[in-house]
Amino acid sequence: MDSTRAPVAFGRWDVPLLFGRLQQPEAAERLRSLASLCDLMRDPERLYRTVTGGFLEQLLDLLKDEDPSVRSRTCELLHLVTAHSIGRQAVLSSSLLPPLTQLLDDSSSSCRINTLRVLNRLALLPAGAESLLYLVPQLMLKLQQQDKDDGDDGDEEEVLLLSTISCCSRLDALPALASDGVSLLGRKLTRRSPEVRREAAASLMELSIPVEGKRQVCEGAVLPVLIGLLQDEDLDVRTNAAGVVMHAAIITEGKLRCLHLDVVPVLLDLLSRQPEEDERSKALVLYSLRALTALAEAPGGRRLLLEQLPLLARRTEDRDRDIRRAAQTAVRVVTWTP
Repeated sequence: MDSTRAPVAFGRWDVPLLFGRLQQPEAAERLRSLASLCDLMRDPERLYRTVTGGFLEQLLDLLKDEDPSVRSRTCELLHLVTAHSIGRQAVLSSSLLPPLTQLLDDSSSSCRINTLRVLNRLALLPAGAESLLYLVPQLMLKLQQQDKDDGDDGDEEEVLLLSTISCCSRLDALPALASDGVSLLGRKLTRRSPEVRREAAASLMELSIPVEGKRQVCEGAVLPVLIGLLQDEDLDVRTNAAGVVMHAAIITEGKLRCLHLDVVPVLLDLLSRQPEEDERSKALVLYSLRALTALAEAPGGRRLLLEQLPLLARRTEDRDRDIRRAAQTAVRVVTWTP
């Protein structure tokens, strides 16, 4: 028998008895029960019985437990519960969210990471993102503090923070913009970790959808870094960076700055060498075509693109319908005459 896990009862008594053992005074016994529950939550049927049986509320005291290992294990259990939509909805409708968010500043790094994993999964639901919107300023502050941290744990915490901010900003970008989000996320674009760069660019893409976000991207020092990322080794980094450029190029200031930074040859290069072997590659081509279409609305951009019209015309015969339509729109805008 595994000494790190509590015995599991037979049949439908397995989950109720383990939750009952969580009330024991010894931290070691609580940890053993939590370890067994984590094993059981990998079974969808037992997870369903846990959620519908009202057992989650019993975790409230464990989130405030004086033992950091118990707090971390409890968050791990919640992370497993939120792997399914019914679990996410149950956590959102429970009273667990306030004490859970207090663990963002926990002294234990494993507890903080497990907490962020739970919040990140909750943010996948629109209702979860809405419930976490009030946390965005705190998440941005935590992200700023990550500048001082190094190592794999720091990177994982940073990626989770960025991903959660991105999910919340997809619903409403204003809280992140009000927290100096563009400038802060721009500093993350130069990190060594491709995962951090990828999530930072993804968050910036969400922030650049509102007009205010477009302005902030164009006014700061973020745009030159993003254009540099169009040649990043990581495909997702290139794709997300192209998405931000596409959004920024919609406004006049963005068009002029992109043209000044000579982004047209870089975007054309992406079109000429990027195969559509999967959805991520397709997104990069679409973002590049739409960015070029927006730049073609400026006289300087149209002059540059008229010289490269054959390349755009080749994309109008692409096998993918969405790429064909985007290329046809680009050709129409480039060849438009008053």
